[in-house]
Amino acid sequence: MTDLIRAEGLTKTYGSKTVLDRVDLRVPAGSIVGFVGANGAGKTTTIRALLGLMPLDAGRVVLFGEPFDISADAATCQRIKGRIGAVLDTCPFVPDLSVKTVGSLMKAAYPTWRADLFEEHLRRFELDPRKKIKEFSRGMGMKLQLACALAHEPDVLLLDEATAGLDPLARDEVLDILRAFVSDENHAVLLSSHITTDLEKIADVIVGIDQGRIVFSLEKDVITDEMGIARCRSAELENLVSSGLYDQNSLRVLRRPYGIDVLVPDRFTLARRFPEIPCDKATIEDYLQFVLTGEQA
Repeated sequence: MTDLIRAEGLTKTYGSKTVLDRVDLRVPAGSIVGFVGANGAGKTTTIRALLGLMPLDAGRVVLFGEPFDISADAATCQRIKGRIGAVLDTCPFVPDLSVKTVGSLMKAAYPTWRADLFEEHLRRFELDPRKKIKEFSRGMGMKLQLACALAHEPDVLLLDEATAGLDPLARDEVLDILRAFVSDENHAVLLSSHITTDLEKIADVIVGIDQGRIVFSLEKDVITDEMGIARCRSAELENLVSSGLYDQNSLRVLRRPYGIDVLVPDRFTLARRFPEIPCDKATIEDYLQFVLTGEQA
């Protein structure tokens, strides 16, 4: 599949602090890529870099096959950004503006702006066009950003915590919108989120970042359908490691007060060989925790 977004070796430092450390990332056409990590891990900085909002020390961003960065000329910016819909982690609109005024400004900024589509999303999200931004909750601000992002018919959505502040019903509605968006195989979504259960519902690939460095990139189904968390006692862990069933390097453990949790790459193989060891399905949150805080078996 063609990569609509590609980051190659993105590096950014502020003084002695490295906030992006050779970040590689790809978002193929027709896919939803979930982007996970702790607060301050580098998710927002990566998205800002992809949008050309900050200079980089090294690396490059390629959007729709074309290199793009903060130095791009006005024509390139309009062409590239016209194909991107963005939702930032904080609402960027001036607080005293009304929703209707925001729509007018967006119309001036995007030649492909569709006022009818914007109004449709306002109704769907129950946003009053007369209200001012300062009257909005965080969730309402996210809905407004998403309405703006979709109303100029982009090819790519870059979403930074777009479901934050939304109630479960509203989150499911947004996920339905994203599913419909990528039903067009020429579209793609990069979605950063702390709500990993949302990503389990819609993502094709999960990318993890920690301290500015990509620590994994896996198909979501590998994590949620194949991996497992074995609940072991010390003797059971020793038997599991010595059995040769798995490469020892592929096992990660978390030692708990009640026992030892072991991340295994294939829970079905474990169940056949060690039926006496309880093994649960892994979640994205489980996997992230094992990668960040677990140790090798």
